[in-house]
Amino acid sequence: MAKITLIDAVNMAMAHELENDDRVVVYGEDVGVNGGVFRATAGLQERFGENRVVDTPLAESMIAGMGVGMAAQGLRPVGEIQFSGFIYPAFDQILSHAARLRNRTRGRMSCPLVIRAPFGGGIHAPEHHSESTEALFAHIPGLRTVIPSSPQRAYGLLLAAIRCPDPVIFFEPNRLYRMVKQEVEDNGEALPLDVCFVLKEGSDVTLISWAPAMHETLQAAKELEAEGISCEVIDVATISPLDMDTILESVERTGRAVIVHEAPRNVGVGAEIAANLAEKGIYDLKAPVQRVTGYDVTMPLFKLEKQYLPSVARIKDAVQRTMED
Repeated sequence: MAKITLIDAVNMAMAHELENDDRVVVYGEDVGVNGGVFRATAGLQERFGENRVVDTPLAESMIAGMGVGMAAQGLRPVGEIQFSGFIYPAFDQILSHAARLRNRTRGRMSCPLVIRAPFGGGIHAPEHHSESTEALFAHIPGLRTVIPSSPQRAYGLLLAAIRCPDPVIFFEPNRLYRMVKQEVEDNGEALPLDVCFVLKEGSDVTLISWAPAMHETLQAAKELEAEGISCEVIDVATISPLDMDTILESVERTGRAVIVHEAPRNVGVGAEIAANLAEKGIYDLKAPVQRVTGYDVTMPLFKLEKQYLPSVARIKDAVQRTMED
């Protein structure tokens, strides 16, 4: 079994669904001839043809709106937005139509649409190429928001997203695209949506994260383990709907929680998790919930990028604080 990167896993999942489901159409800016800005769709047009892998104009609203139309008529479109920071023109189509189609038609129609987009900072790109906007989409009823953080989860979750009868925003952490390799079998086995993944068991504190920050969270857990602090690590993966049961069960065991995310702190998904812990797990908590996040400012240019992103040191400091209570 070959070891592949996260971006290879994304490509492999799309190729598998194009091969096995004639309803699947991949489309977006430069996805065909050029294979995508990060090469996520490299080779797909040559293999499956121009009618299945379609280059579009630079028009994000049209990409989302066309996907709604295709999905409503029985196709399974997979649209690409070149960077998540360019998704705002498509927001109206996603919120007003994709997320509402099942409710609007009282279940007569569904919208099996996937919108993919590179996501997050850490690659020395300009500000609109580096934003973490998962909370905007997590707030919309009828819409799933999914963010893989490893090649294995990228493959399995993208398969599940394409097969899902409802719209999915599929954010891909560009900082992790080629950072690590894992063995991934192209067997067509999807991973479940709407669940968290426990990546490491522990007894002293629960570390909860997703997206690019999973890399620093796992590294912090490894270093803390060497210092005698046992960390349980959870990858949320599906931001909305949120699997609080797995998180609550973990905190019941450990009694402490540290939430790590790259997005700004204010009204972030971490605040929703912390609120749920306060409402449903307050008697299990031995210390206040800690959050390690980006700051409430525009993502800075690359000279200050590392100061913005959650670091291993910041995560370890938060764990030390919660262990003192």
